[in-house]
Amino acid sequence: MPQRFTDLLGGRSTAVFLGEAGSGKSEIAINFALGLKGENDRRIHFFDMDQTKPLFRSRDVAEQMRRAGVVFHSNSEESIEDVASVPPGVVEAISEPDSFVILDIGGNERGARMIGQYHQYLNREDCRVFFVINPYCAWSKDYPGIAATIHKISGASRIEQIHIVSNPNFGAETTAEDVITGHARLKGILEGQLEIAFVCAMEHLYGALQSRIEETLIPITRFIRYPWQDTCD
Repeated sequence: MPQRFTDLLGGRSTAVFLGEAGSGKSEIAINFALGLKGENDRRIHFFDMDQTKPLFRSRDVAEQMRRAGVVFHSNSEESIEDVASVPPGVVEAISEPDSFVILDIGGNERGARMIGQYHQYLNREDCRVFFVINPYCAWSKDYPGIAATIHKISGASRIEQIHIVSNPNFGAETTAEDVITGHARLKGILEGQLEIAFVCAMEHLYGALQSRIEETLIPITRFIRYPWQDTCD
């Protein structure tokens, strides 16, 4: 049985998702929010704060999330342009009793700098910050590259602790062997210097991978879709 999303937060109420373009960050954040909603009666707030690209945005499935009962926050649902503004209500949502808050943040320095204003909240014990890595992306080919990116993002956001999420995939064409190989590659790159919080795989691959992945494995449903391109974020 897949582990509960609630358990991945370890009693915390806020989850932040960072990740470079192509990492699958937004898809994982959406799954996390909907998964939490399915497991709890608590209010779920989702903030789309990804301003680094015009495609594969969580706000493209805003209505679907709202129908599922998630409170969706975004300034830019009607525009494909980058908008340098933050949805209101972040502090209020984080401070709201008995609720969960998910922040989907652009993974580069620009996106990270946006959440620096909230660092006193995001460094508290009740928040967990996840950094999603797809080992098949060019920027994650070696440890110096990954470490440099995380260092820049940590500095810009003033976040003190980041938890790694392994998301090895090529989109819809990904096989179970691709996940195994990519995850092993990432573990080798990290060399034990950064701990992997959990591993993601598309839900149709979960059964074939459940006994072959040592770390916690999370099945991911694909929500963000475009007819002309088949990637995960």
